[in-house]
Amino acid sequence: MYIIVAGAILLVLGLVMAAMGIGAEHHAAGHEAAGHAGAEHHGSPIWLKRFIVSLWHNNVFFTGVSVVGTVFMAIQYVAYAGWSVLIKRVNEALSAWVIPGGILMVIIFFIGNINHDLFHWTMPGIMDPKSANYDEIIAGKSGFLNMPFYLIRMVIYIAIWAYFTKRLRDLSLAEDLNGGTEYFHKSINVAALFLVLFAVSSSMSAWDWVMSVDVHWFSTMFGWYVFASWWVSGIAATTLIVIYLKQAGYLRFINASHLHDLGKFMFGFSIFWTYVWFSQFMLIWYANLPEESVYYNQRLGGFNGQYTWIFFFNLIINFAFPFLVLMTRDAKRQMIMLKIVSIAILIGHWSDFYLMLMPATMQENNGFIIEIGTAMVFLGSFLLLLTKRLSQASLVPVHHPFLDESVHHTT
Repeated sequence: MYIIVAGAILLVLGLVMAAMGIGAEHHAAGHEAAGHAGAEHHGSPIWLKRFIVSLWHNNVFFTGVSVVGTVFMAIQYVAYAGWSVLIKRVNEALSAWVIPGGILMVIIFFIGNINHDLFHWTMPGIMDPKSANYDEIIAGKSGFLNMPFYLIRMVIYIAIWAYFTKRLRDLSLAEDLNGGTEYFHKSINVAALFLVLFAVSSSMSAWDWVMSVDVHWFSTMFGWYVFASWWVSGIAATTLIVIYLKQAGYLRFINASHLHDLGKFMFGFSIFWTYVWFSQFMLIWYANLPEESVYYNQRLGGFNGQYTWIFFFNLIINFAFPFLVLMTRDAKRQMIMLKIVSIAILIGHWSDFYLMLMPATMQENNGFIIEIGTAMVFLGSFLLLLTKRLSQASLVPVHHPFLDESVHHTT
């Protein structure tokens, strides 16, 4: 609640400052650097547009982190993993935002579509050859980027994630009550089907929710890139929650070996995110095709260099920092080190989504007070749902067949 109140105060302050034009600098040169049809300002006032974009940015980030709780748990089931049983309830709690996040996604989309603040392809006449707003490139994507099909896809993604999240949670709670191995084997089948569907829906949601903001641009690696960012953020969130619960006197069976494994996941997938990041960047930079390189031109030097420092900050906080800090075995087994790295990764990947969305929507009219205030409100709300779900069942899945293996886990 304190985080929500503090975030709301910061948000109101940011909105008032933006509405009054305090600290605002509108650079005409930034529009020239935009390099796409949406460069000219249109739609809502700057302060309102920033708020709407910030709502979308934060909800995409938190919804992705939330569904990773279900994905992580599903992977443990199909791998017959025993070490992670003690953190299973944390994964279940992490996914509490999936349904609220999905509902918010639809609401924010409609709000953003009133003045076309989020997606340039929703502009009236943009796909009509007779209209002054006609854009041939966007019109060529009309089979995929049209309102009915877009909304249908969005509902399908959320429905799949929500259904399998609830199904795995229900089986887990039934196992607690009744025991036996029946629920475990059912969970494996459910998890396997979910992972197949998530592999498709996660990439498509990345195209819809993030890549279509830069509607002229495309990358065949973008689905993997967004998933990598969500995935490592979800692991960092899981690690942070486990540590806080352990320090608060819960999860007393969690030991240094469990923390070590979580640390290895963070270390390894920070490298994986960097691998995807570099592969995408290197291929686009080397080919130097205008329709692809515009994305990096905007973020490396466009809009008077306003995003350049964030571009390099992302590499440092999301790769260099976790790579160097977690390189040794001992670092992966120390709570303080894992805490610091987890917080850094969450901040870093939040800023990664900021960099994906802001240049295409706000151009040079970006800022941070509204965005951080909105993030704090989302974080507080996310934690309320998470802690409520944690309190609704035993933190130890008492009848899981691999519980004993997890309790005595050593590495």
